[in-house]
Amino acid sequence: MHGGTIVDATLIDAPTSTKNADKKRDPEMHQTKKGNQWYFGEKIHMGTDAGTGYIHTMEVTAANAADVTQAHKLIRDDDEVVYGDAAYSGIEKRDEIKSDIHLSGIDYRVNLQKPYRNNKWEAGPGTYWFARLEYQKSRVRCKVEYGFYIIKRIFGYRKVRYRGLSKNRTHACMLGACANLYMLAQSGGYGAR
Repeated sequence: MHGGTIVDATLIDAPTSTKNADKKRDPEMHQTKKGNQWYFGEKIHMGTDAGTGYIHTMEVTAANAADVTQAHKLIRDDDEVVYGDAAYSGIEKRDEIKSDIHLSGIDYRVNLQKPYRNNKWEAGPGTYWFARLEYQKSRVRCKVEYGFYIIKRIFGYRKVRYRGLSKNRTHACMLGACANLYMLAQSGGYGAR
């Protein structure tokens, strides 16, 4: 796996009910707002190989952690390019990236907010070129979404099963490893015959 890294994150719900022995919600889970909806739970940050689509790194945090704060943990030592969505804008300006020689030399290809969709720009050749560049970045970046699809839809990990982040981190990492095996079997790779 040497195709660069794609980074992204997804939310996993946690029970908001207080009908338990402690009469409290899980103290390690937090709430965050995405769009116009509030979520309570954890966030899975995932690093995926841009060439193969296999998951190589996972990190689990509370839902209120920003995506860009965990990006440096998802990048491998031999990566030369990193793809991300608009949540990773300004990643090259962060202190943990600037202070590391390897991380500061990486080419960060981050999808930007689309001002041409909100009528902030007039349509023209420059707008079309910008849209084409963003489309090419999105074509590579979409591979990370398939890993989330396997974990959340096929394996059914839409809601946490345990209290605390450490147990849920172990559960998520096991599901990530199983997702890699699932993708390998689908591709007809070694041992899938």
